Formats: sequence, C-alpha cells, structure tokens
Amino acid sequence: MKTKLIISVLALSASATLYAQGFEGPQSNGGFSGPSHGISTVQQAKEASDDTPVTLTGKIKASLGGEMYTFTDGTAEITIEIDHDKWLGQKATPETQVQISGEVDKKLIGATKIDVDAVRVL
Repeated sequence: MKTKLIISVLALSASATLYAQGFEGPQSNGGFSGPSHGISTVQQAKEASDDTPVTLTGKIKASLGGEMYTFTDGTAEITIEIDHDKWLGQKATPETQVQISGEVDKKLIGATKIDVDAVRVL
C-alpha cells in the first residue's frame, strides 16, 4: 500500500512540474509574436473611437498638473492621465523614452486623452 501511495505522489509531482513549465512548442519563449492590429501611434489614437486600447512609445514632454501630462511619439501630441499609483516608483524626464498602455478617452466636447493603465520606462 505504501508503495502505491509513493508512486501516486511521485506521479502527481511529476505532472505538476510539467504543467508549471508552461507550453512547449513554437513561440514557447513567451509572449505573442506576430502582426499587431492595435493602436500604436498618437495620431492613430486621436482618430480612434472611445475605449480603444492603445500602447504607445514616446516621451512625456510636460506635466499639466495633477495626473495630467503631454505625451508625444513624433506623430502628434496628446494629453494623457497617469494615476499616481501607476508609476510604481519609476521616474521619467522629458528626455526619457516610455511605453504607456491604456485606452482612448473621448469627451463630448471633442477633446481626446489617453487614460493610462501602465507606464514602463524604457
């Protein structure tokens, strides 16, 4: 009986270890590799509809006060809102390259901004 129990425990341990290692096969080194159909420039974001997901790379040019900033990627400028807790201790200057992820926020008056969910200093 003890032998069967030990064999069962070893089999379960081995299967848990294999499961924890993740998918093995093409693209197994993590992440997606292929064409992107998302919004990746400020100009595209300005033309996108409300709540469209965006990932932009560029620079934060200036603070507008509070959680509001001016962001540019070379195609255009846009206002972004970064909640204080999204910085995660990172610091940026106008010369620092950053990647922001979030969604387009269209206002009825015609103003467009990006509500930032994540900031990554590059």
